[in-house]
Amino acid sequence: MGTFLGHFLPGLAFAILGVWHTVSTVRAYKLRGASGFRSATWFPFPSPLRGLRRLELYLLLSFSALAMVDQLVDLPILALCLQPDSLEHATMYLHLAVYASAALAADASGRRNGGVGDVVAALAASVFGQELFLLRFHSADHAGLEGHYHWLLQLAVAGSLVATAASAVLPRSFAVAVVRSASVLLQGLWFVVMGFALWVPALVPSGCHAVEQGSAATRSAVACATEEAARRAVVMANLQFSWALAAVWVVTAYLCLRVDFGCLEYVQLQAPPGGALAGDGDVTPPKIVFPVEEQV
Repeated sequence: MGTFLGHFLPGLAFAILGVWHTVSTVRAYKLRGASGFRSATWFPFPSPLRGLRRLELYLLLSFSALAMVDQLVDLPILALCLQPDSLEHATMYLHLAVYASAALAADASGRRNGGVGDVVAALAASVFGQELFLLRFHSADHAGLEGHYHWLLQLAVAGSLVATAASAVLPRSFAVAVVRSASVLLQGLWFVVMGFALWVPALVPSGCHAVEQGSAATRSAVACATEEAARRAVVMANLQFSWALAAVWVVTAYLCLRVDFGCLEYVQLQAPPGGALAGDGDVTPPKIVFPVEEQV
């Protein structure tokens, strides 16, 4: 993943997934109301074709498989690449593929909710847990400015882990579901920022320069000429992360405040004290009288 495309493409995929989850979560809450809302780890794709209902899971599984092949197969000579960093990146996608496969199987068997649904939610949290674990103990030497960008990435992944685990425990919490979706969007956006900031020479911070590694010109890190330049670059990275977080919350707040989804809240009907509802035999339900305040 130590390339521009290796960060940009996964980042773009995560960002799209985060926006899709945020829109779907807000729509579900506004259509079902607080009493009927329940968070989900994936959302059916609205399409007249029944085969596209699980499009999100199909895309996740396909993306994971292609990413694992890209990490483990050295193209175009088709030789296996079993370097530690490649295995670590492939393992991250392996956990994503396991989650997507389990979610597909649960939905196909008609057991998306209940105990099986809780297991799928736990697997979704495990995806971020393993990503954080492998990033924290990465075999690659992410030192200097590049290491600081990856440390900030770990903050975003940790947020996704905590929010996803919390949504498994509190499935009816709209706030937790929104934070989880926003954290996925932040993670994707930060991947994209890393790709531009570390692997586009024109965007490298002032006083720093790209350092090519090996013979491949697409692999590079950033080195700073002076300690002052390094500190300034770290400050800019912190500001970029804060700006990215602000952009995510602006998008999230805009989607939450939109009113064109329709807002219908469904409430459970309660039986009268006699235990009978209209239509239960010949029992006449009691009349309900609403007090009317007299106008003087």
